[in-house]
Amino acid sequence: RMEVKSFGIQVCTLAPGDYATDIASRRYHAPVLEKSPYKKVYQHSLDTMNTHVDAGHAPHELALEIEKIIIHTKVNVHYHQGPFMQKLSVILKRILPANQFEKLIMNHYKL
Repeated sequence: RMEVKSFGIQVCTLAPGDYATDIASRRYHAPVLEKSPYKKVYQHSLDTMNTHVDAGHAPHELALEIEKIIIHTKVNVHYHQGPFMQKLSVILKRILPANQFEKLIMNHYKL
């Protein structure tokens, strides 16, 4: 007799471009205005996100991890998939005050 498991899977990302999904081609964002005092920072943010999306891991890597979860007999509530630094950032977000974590992320992305 086969036991059927029923559960949902929600995939969330902490950093842009974890997996190369071509999301940037469909993303809507406000235009960069020439006379805006935020033009340089805003454009840098868009360029950084696009670079990360283009350099992301292959989506099939995540699909293989999801397959392992589905066929495993004991399922956890949360899984963290990705490079070491991204996994570390999950821990840092929990233990650091919000303003320190935000400052760390801003420094990382040179914002």
